[in-house]
Amino acid sequence: MSDVIDQAVPQAVAAPVATRSALPRRRGKGGGVGWRVYVLLGIAVLVSVFPLYYMLVVASVGATAVTSIPPRLYPGGNFFTVAAKVFETVPFVASLINSAFVSLSVAVLSAILCAMAGFAFAKLHFPGRNLLFLIVLLTMTVPAQLSVIPQYLIVSGLGWVDTLQAIIVPGLASAFGIFWMRQHMATTVSDELIQAARIDGANSWQLFWGIAFPVVRPAAFVLGLITFTSVWNDFMWPFIVLKSPELFTVQIALKQLQANRSIDVALAMGGSFMATLPLLIVFFFVGRRMVSGIMDGAFKG
Repeated sequence: MSDVIDQAVPQAVAAPVATRSALPRRRGKGGGVGWRVYVLLGIAVLVSVFPLYYMLVVASVGATAVTSIPPRLYPGGNFFTVAAKVFETVPFVASLINSAFVSLSVAVLSAILCAMAGFAFAKLHFPGRNLLFLIVLLTMTVPAQLSVIPQYLIVSGLGWVDTLQAIIVPGLASAFGIFWMRQHMATTVSDELIQAARIDGANSWQLFWGIAFPVVRPAAFVLGLITFTSVWNDFMWPFIVLKSPELFTVQIALKQLQANRSIDVALAMGGSFMATLPLLIVFFFVGRRMVSGIMDGAFKG
């Protein structure tokens, strides 16, 4: 009997090894990510970066970079000359500061206010909650251009025309932001935790700021970054309400570079390139946190 057992044990141990060896091996360290994926990602990066690179080429070479056949695809040596001309033509530094102040203010305040509204719609029970949330969602179907006239009348009545608060205040809340934060509140904040804190005597503000908001802070960060980019790139509303050059945002300053009938292509491309660099710097430092915030909300459903 012992001889039979001694023969059977090595066979039983070797069987799983043979089975494992018959399985196909995974490629790469990322669970099957092969070189084709990296090639496709590299192509996507090149396609995304090329417009910015070509702005640099045109700004450093001039209009001949566009009109020449074949088009020139390598930079020249005139970029700093064009950049100096941009700073002389418009108050570009002041415009960058104004855009940074407005975008950062709207991003921070909008993330907090939308999180508060999302918490109310997700965790608080009050009459008409679902109807009010439906109305908020329906506002997303209304084009932004339709609200320009009534919004301007309100801002004019408050005496805010040609002031930065005329840009900041109307952007402090958005239907998309409320929907975004409501969905994260509903899926990541535990109802049992809210009920336990309420039994302990916590009020609604303590429930939001002490329990709910720390949980959804990554989602609020992502919303703030999206809002920052949107406000930075906004042109129509600042162009309507701002009149003084010292209050111009960067997008209006770029428009002033094209005020003449004959557009200086190199000047316009140089200004556009410098206006895009701050966004690239922001994404360089916080891009990983943004991705982790998006993935955090995707996996906690």
